[in-house]
Amino acid sequence: MATNNTSTVLMSRIALGRALRRLRDEEHGLKLTEVAKKLGCDDSMLSRIENGKRACSQEMLGKLMDLFQVSAEQREELARLQADSNERRSPWWAPYRDVISSSYEQNISFENAAQSVREYQLALLPGLLQTEEYARAVTSVGFASLGPDQIDGLVEVRLMRQRKRLLETETPLQCHYVITQAALEFEVGGRAVHRQQLDHLLGITDRPEVKVQVIPYEKGEEGCQIAGFRVYEFPGDVPEVAFSESVAGSVPIDDPRDLRRLNRLFRALASTALGPDASRDLVARIKDRKE
Repeated sequence: MATNNTSTVLMSRIALGRALRRLRDEEHGLKLTEVAKKLGCDDSMLSRIENGKRACSQEMLGKLMDLFQVSAEQREELARLQADSNERRSPWWAPYRDVISSSYEQNISFENAAQSVREYQLALLPGLLQTEEYARAVTSVGFASLGPDQIDGLVEVRLMRQRKRLLETETPLQCHYVITQAALEFEVGGRAVHRQQLDHLLGITDRPEVKVQVIPYEKGEEGCQIAGFRVYEFPGDVPEVAFSESVAGSVPIDDPRDLRRLNRLFRALASTALGPDASRDLVARIKDRKE
């Protein structure tokens, strides 16, 4: 596994944690508390390592591999993942850490490493599809306590995310979005900005990696959920990660049961929504009404 970007660091950390969890649980049938007792460490630290939320030291990995009686070949692979996951490299969003929250940074990290995303939005368009003016209007309201320079920083982050993951990359994120008609109807930023945003949406959905489906008003309760969410999928043997949105920010979800529920919910919402072509027709009709 190459070590040429921050995505690899995150991917290596998650892959290492998953491999260690499999060794502990599936191959040896041990509980975290049992392993922690044997190694004389805290089980919460081991949990964070397995979930990819904490780097695993070389010393700790050696103890775990000894305990799990890992073969020489597998030791080499785990050692490579451990080295990659501990590499220190500043991500592209590092200069903006004074304006982004820890949960937002975590979301960007996973987005940066993912190969695809499935996202549902009730009232706003997904961040990767927003124009600069639309993003500024949303940010100015959602972060009203921030100063103009801080709002500028958040808008810059959103535009950078678009360039890094969609517009200026050889490996764009594969995006499947389900939105409600309300997200198209709200005149965010005023009529002119709104119409420009709808025109941009028609253009970006021409890209093969962007699939947008709209749930029309007439579907009623079938298309309404209490909040937006997104599920990131990664290459290789790396588990999915989801984020659920609330007024307090994005909440990460990695429990397999919750992920299965969100994936079922997304499939149900997608089956309720119009197909991509019919969705584009609806966007065009709403845009024409804004003349």
